[in-house]
Amino acid sequence: MRQYLEFEKELGEIESEMDRARALTQDGDEATVKKLEVLERDFENKLASLYSELTPWQQCQIARHPNRPHMSDFLRILFTDQNYLAGDRCFADDLAVPGCLARFDGRPVVVIGQEKGNDTNSRIRRNFGMARPEGYRKAIRLMDLANRFGLPVITFVDTPGAYPGKGAEERGQSEAIARTTEKCLSLEVPLVSIIVGEGGSGGAVAFASANRTAMMQYSVYSVISPEGCASILWKDSEKMQEAASALKLTAQDLKSLGVIDRIIDEPLGGAHRDPTEAVHLAGKVLAEMLDDVRGMDAAALRRSRHERFMSMGTKGL
Repeated sequence: MRQYLEFEKELGEIESEMDRARALTQDGDEATVKKLEVLERDFENKLASLYSELTPWQQCQIARHPNRPHMSDFLRILFTDQNYLAGDRCFADDLAVPGCLARFDGRPVVVIGQEKGNDTNSRIRRNFGMARPEGYRKAIRLMDLANRFGLPVITFVDTPGAYPGKGAEERGQSEAIARTTEKCLSLEVPLVSIIVGEGGSGGAVAFASANRTAMMQYSVYSVISPEGCASILWKDSEKMQEAASALKLTAQDLKSLGVIDRIIDEPLGGAHRDPTEAVHLAGKVLAEMLDDVRGMDAAALRRSRHERFMSMGTKGL
């Protein structure tokens, strides 16, 4: 079932007409065939026009689209021999943070990330991608394992932020996020990261303090959500469009500021229109980023990560 964003309503109307025309073309009516061709051209032109002039708020909506590829899709398409590891050996297993040993292009790697889920049951089970302290501590455990065996670490970021619940705070949420960020910066093996949807707050930074960081073309990465920012600055969450523009959260903004290294192109109309193609496009960039840092020794890897982290946002100043 197609899901259209608010600014895509006209596209939905055209596609509905196309569906009706396709049903009629089975009778071989020449006029209907020509009408379908016109509708298809109109749809392609409208789609290209809409996606050539997106506002930051519209990109936020695309980044949150439920049909965008999630971490589970990247694992299924790009990786083989997955062996999942569970738990932080302290409290519990956080299903919002899957982690596994796997092979990418035949090379052994450790993969960690955030998974939102793709239907109501899985979203509840995955806590909508909002990690608890045990999720971050599991990530630390997996990164220690990668260090021990000299395996590159790949992270996928897709979260509105770390879970702010009472239990999470009681179990040391902020400390767990800080420790995970520290672990990323001190790793002695390559660390590359891709922001595939939302990169929200410190919960995202904890996985993205990498040697190389890329963003999907219509993903977002920010210290706070536009709604949260609007509530704080204007006491009005309805001003999220103004907040989205002020936050400089798009891939294009962050590339110009030097916060990320690469922007991964998405299929026309966003990754949600062709998730498999979007995953393959990301896989090519992932391979290139791993090649960039292959052969660097532990000291060089740590130094480059620290320098990137400390210089975030200073480009052009």
